[in-house]
Amino acid sequence: MTSLDALLFSGARTANTFADIPVSDAELSAIWELARWAPTSANTQPLRVLYVRPGEGRDRLVKHMNEGNRAKTASAPAVAVLALDTRFHEHIPRVLPFRPELKDVFAADAEKRNGTGTFNATLQAGYFILAVRAAGLAAGPMSGFDPDGMDAEFFPDGRHRSILVVNIGHPGENPWFPRLPRLSHDDVVRWA
Repeated sequence: MTSLDALLFSGARTANTFADIPVSDAELSAIWELARWAPTSANTQPLRVLYVRPGEGRDRLVKHMNEGNRAKTASAPAVAVLALDTRFHEHIPRVLPFRPELKDVFAADAEKRNGTGTFNATLQAGYFILAVRAAGLAAGPMSGFDPDGMDAEFFPDGRHRSILVVNIGHPGENPWFPRLPRLSHDDVVRWA
């Protein structure tokens, strides 16, 4: 294993506490600059990122977190709310210029648009977590929040639908829970 393997996978952990070290706008921008290159089907790129700093915006965010996630979200130097753009298809002529008619296919089929958007935004959320790690920061991803409340608070026009909250910063005191077991190769992998 290389140090990159450890940074991104084998040594990486979900942070539960964060040091009182600011995360700069440049560091947060660098996260997206890495994550944006990962593939999505038909290059749809439906993920949107809302960064929330401490202050009034953070207070609005924390009230929608599950009780067990409030303190760590309140103390993180930066928080990303990852959301699905439900009208991602409007960008298809720009991001898939050789097949612009796919915009109309998704516009006419809400079920197909929702399925494709949800799958690919979730896929991009995984890339986003890896990009946080690659940028030398710790990520604390959480699905423990009230998505309807979060969406009403931050995305009231209904275009975006929150899918994940990621606390971002440098690890604090005792940041890691004990490593939980992983399924083995034999449990997961089959050969045909």
